[in-house]
Amino acid sequence: MKKAFLLLADGTLFEGTACGYEGQSTGEVVFNTGMAGYQEVLTDPSYYGQIVTMTYPLVGNYGINFEDYESHKSWVSGFIMREICEYPSNWRCRHTLDHYLKSQKVVGLAGIDTRRLTRILRNSGVMNGIIYTEGHEPDAAAIAAMKAYVVRDAVKTVTSAQESICKADGETKYHIALLDFGVKYNIERELQSRGCEVTVLPGDTAPEAILSGGYDGIMLTNGPGDPAENVQIVENLKVLLESNIPMFGICLGHQLMALAIGAKTHKMRFGHRGVNHPVKDLDTDRTYITSQNHGYAVVGESVDPSIARVRYVNLNDGSVEGIEHIGRPVFTVQFHPEVCPGPMDTSFLFDRFLSNIDQAKGDAAKCL
Repeated sequence: MKKAFLLLADGTLFEGTACGYEGQSTGEVVFNTGMAGYQEVLTDPSYYGQIVTMTYPLVGNYGINFEDYESHKSWVSGFIMREICEYPSNWRCRHTLDHYLKSQKVVGLAGIDTRRLTRILRNSGVMNGIIYTEGHEPDAAAIAAMKAYVVRDAVKTVTSAQESICKADGETKYHIALLDFGVKYNIERELQSRGCEVTVLPGDTAPEAILSGGYDGIMLTNGPGDPAENVQIVENLKVLLESNIPMFGICLGHQLMALAIGAKTHKMRFGHRGVNHPVKDLDTDRTYITSQNHGYAVVGESVDPSIARVRYVNLNDGSVEGIEHIGRPVFTVQFHPEVCPGPMDTSFLFDRFLSNIDQAKGDAAKCL
């Protein structure tokens, strides 16, 4: 079996065994604490440009199936685990993890001390790295490029190239415009299961085109990269806000909406990536267990209380987990209500979005 390596920007070198695709890849090294869900991680566009370390020691034990993809391909720059399971056992299994990594040209690394790597990232913060297999060693230029690496044009890379429509399950009750910043399939599924016909639009779609489309509401999806990089999208959201159309933002969508109302975002030390993050609803004093995947957060002090208020906070570090616009049917969350870690603690937020749409329709009818 061939060797594989991870070289971090600070010079730390990890040596293990190769799995997946043979080659070399650069990215931002992050860690995910989930005990399951590696297939969803691999296919989540929010991981674009990142080398993902799974902290759970055994990965691949239930293989890869055809139902749990979150997009049409893998977006990670590399995949690291303590031990890869070569003989998965699950009735839905169709491929091994190793087979999938090879098919997606994802360089994998197994057999390293992932606890040590995670401690480095927690203490020093996420850092760049280069993952490579034996025979594909980086030269001085590649190492210099790794140290200078920045995830750029992330939304532009992962967003839909053109409009598409996802039909409602059964009767169509709502027409939703979904701005794709790196959407996960399960967001679409949650809406479809509630009678929504979802029109998936490129993330940079002009607001005039959306407002002329006759949509009942707008979904702002998750996605990768620095939210502040998306200057034009933020300007577009400012226009959409003035229309008073109901909107619901998730993850990057939450951050972009915060920027649109004048708040600020910042890069976190090592981010939140896992399925066990406790989030408190400040209105109800209730705590939810949530799934998260983000490296940036909204600065709570920068949210103008005359425009919006912070409703959800993370109980581990106090970071902002959701905001509500004052006087408009717009709310956002940093976590992922379409995922089921609790097991379904926060899926009600989709119902709340549709309730806002019903109320907006009722208010419009009264004005006729």
